[in-house]
Amino acid sequence: MKYVLFTVLSLASVVFFASSVNQNIQKGYVAEGYDVVAYFDGTAIEGNDRFTSLYEDAKYKFSSKENLETFKKNPDKYIPQYGGWCAYAMAINGDKVSINPETFEIRDGKLYLFYNKAFTNTLKSWLEENPANLVKKADKNWSAQ
Repeated sequence: MKYVLFTVLSLASVVFFASSVNQNIQKGYVAEGYDVVAYFDGTAIEGNDRFTSLYEDAKYKFSSKENLETFKKNPDKYIPQYGGWCAYAMAINGDKVSINPETFEIRDGKLYLFYNKAFTNTLKSWLEENPANLVKKADKNWSAQ
């Protein structure tokens, strides 16, 4: 329980409030410019400025023309859950918290991104708890946004 409290307190200090913004585009692109298609191949790789796409008012970068074309064929498959905000923070508090684009999980065909800085890795907390229950909580909190 002490670990969870520490995590929650740590998350509270990095919350980015953006009431009218549903996509985490703090660095100009969803997933901080990382290739959302590449995540599904198990790779966190930064996108290239030559391969970009605009979808639902948010910009995406891709590492290759092939990944850009893959995204265009079925963008909803690759969009991160909860607007690209930290999945764990969305589950615990319903907060929009920044992410580390290299900390991710593909679960049931969906992309989840997580905060990971200093001594707080929310993916670790996510996996230590019951991810299926956390997904339900995050879904509920996200729909209330």
